[in-house]
Amino acid sequence: MARKIGDDIVIEADECDLGQEDIGDTKLMGIAHDQAGGFGEPNVEKKDKLAQKPDDVVESTDATSVAQGVVDDHADIQNAKAESQEQLSNKRKSLLRIGPGLITGVADDDPSGIGTYSVAGAQFGYQLLWLAPVCVPLMIAVQEMCGRVALVTSKGLSAIIKEHYPKWLLYSVLMLLVGANTINIYADINIMAASMKMLFGLPFALWATVLTIGIVVAQIAVPYKHYVKFLKYACLSLLAYVVIAVLPQVNVDWNSVVYNMVTPQWNSSPGYILTIVGFLGTTISPYLFFWQAGEQIEDDIADGLTDESGYRASQIKRSEIRSVRADTAVGMIFSQIITIFIIVSTAATLHVSGNTDINTAEDAARALLPLGASAYWLFTLGILGVGLMAIPTLAGSAAYAVAETAGWRNGLYRRFSRAKGFYATIALVIVVGYLLNFVQVISPVKALLYSAVLNGLVAPPLIVV
Repeated sequence: MARKIGDDIVIEADECDLGQEDIGDTKLMGIAHDQAGGFGEPNVEKKDKLAQKPDDVVESTDATSVAQGVVDDHADIQNAKAESQEQLSNKRKSLLRIGPGLITGVADDDPSGIGTYSVAGAQFGYQLLWLAPVCVPLMIAVQEMCGRVALVTSKGLSAIIKEHYPKWLLYSVLMLLVGANTINIYADINIMAASMKMLFGLPFALWATVLTIGIVVAQIAVPYKHYVKFLKYACLSLLAYVVIAVLPQVNVDWNSVVYNMVTPQWNSSPGYILTIVGFLGTTISPYLFFWQAGEQIEDDIADGLTDESGYRASQIKRSEIRSVRADTAVGMIFSQIITIFIIVSTAATLHVSGNTDINTAEDAARALLPLGASAYWLFTLGILGVGLMAIPTLAGSAAYAVAETAGWRNGLYRRFSRAKGFYATIALVIVVGYLLNFVQVISPVKALLYSAVLNGLVAPPLIVV
């Protein structure tokens, strides 16, 4: 409860069951005073920020509203916190923590990406393996930039572009990003539903509907501290492709693998060039830039390093920057190791047997069936596992971009009632991707190509700015 004493607003902590608990390094009473104008001299910077907010975000400064706002902010931040103080201390001491970098790297190998890499292996054998080590330093550099920008500013990429660049650039990037993500979600849902139909039967439409509802509900209803754990465990699904490559019935020419990884092969055929474009488009994807920045902010809030307004009580330490770098490097390297194993698996099985007419990951899984049920099941379950992580990443990155552009509250740590626009964007992007499966405007294969082209248009200006 809050009561007014003169010009000050005081929150009686015992009546709102919050005690003297801190939110970051700022007391609840202090936050209330600051939001209402504070003691003595006003906080000009925060007043300016408040003045810039859209009408639906500006909160009333009367005593009751301020008190309720503090309670809601506190609940959101508590929802983000995943560890006890002892666990959090150990996490901060560790150079490498499993964070946004690893999740981002694994999300890069989404079902549509698996399809692209499968096509590369089936049609050209080991020839395109050199692209993976070439992409690693590029991915690390770009994703680390995104993580460090978010760490230093506590702002996402759209918010940064909005502050420093023309609106036409912001809106152009936003439209291309949301469009590419929606198309990618359409293709991923299509591949996942087709995979479920292959494994368990039942109609495609049923599986597409079940997957869509499940993903939307999980992303909106599951608390962030539990949701992020699921994302981290889902990373393990990609190990299925490592297992396939070492199965006894799969005869991999490891000498050729090593040779093609360090020796670029060139082929002037249109199919070869198109596959390279698709490979690069699905590997260096703009949605990963926005996701990395958004998740870095959420992790900082969960760790108590910043509050929900971006306020940071302590200076950024070198160990935090090293942690971002190490986490990003591990995530990107892991991503490309899996890419290599996907290409190796399909090259050693499909290409060798002359089965090169592969257009999707579903085709690749079906073609592996003659090798035994284990290869077929592992390949398909890998698609499902990473798809359950990739679609939320695609939708989440679009929602971060839209919410930051519109000035809405955003963050998966927030409850739905506190970030309706953010969660509505997540649901809308996924549902539109789902509906495209029944409109039949374009095939999933063409959708992936168009998505790669859009990614290619968005990525360069984002890297430059």
